[in-house]
Amino acid sequence: MAHDPALEAHEHAEHAEHAAHARDPFIAKVSITVAVLAVMAAAAGSLETVEGGRAITESSEAVLAQDKATDSWNEYQADSLKRHIYEIAAAAQSGKIQDYQREIGKDREGQAKAREKAEDAEKDRDLRLRESAVHERRHHWLTGAATLIEIGIALSTVAIITARRSFWFSAMGLGAVGAGLFALSYLAI
Repeated sequence: MAHDPALEAHEHAEHAEHAAHARDPFIAKVSITVAVLAVMAAAAGSLETVEGGRAITESSEAVLAQDKATDSWNEYQADSLKRHIYEIAAAAQSGKIQDYQREIGKDREGQAKAREKAEDAEKDRDLRLRESAVHERRHHWLTGAATLIEIGIALSTVAIITARRSFWFSAMGLGAVGAGLFALSYLAI
């Protein structure tokens, strides 16, 4: 079964609602904590998935840009070889030097265009790799945030079962740390 943060948040909210009907103020407070943590976990989990997907997409785009750069550098090399062949032929047959000079000029132009295309593709590749790394870092921070928040939900449940405030405070602490990681995932990058 797939992990669906939105569905889990809804289930936790339902459990919190049922617990609130017990009319125990402590259980009501912990139930509200569970609902808030569930929403936070769903948000972090959803964004974690988005950032992971973006990291993969940018990485794939970087590979495509590298392929374009490689193709352009191959074209550059081919034009260079042709130019050298024409230069050798021009030196060997001085009578057709103008024909060869025209071809040499075309190949130099082709080389300049190929170099420019290759360098542009390499710049695009480098940008895509940096973007992929940013999304990957966010993904990792959000994974940590979602995990801590989900542990906070579990501790809240233990607090309800045992009626111990220490579990509830621990749950809120983990939720706060998870919220901090959530914020850092977008602020620190």
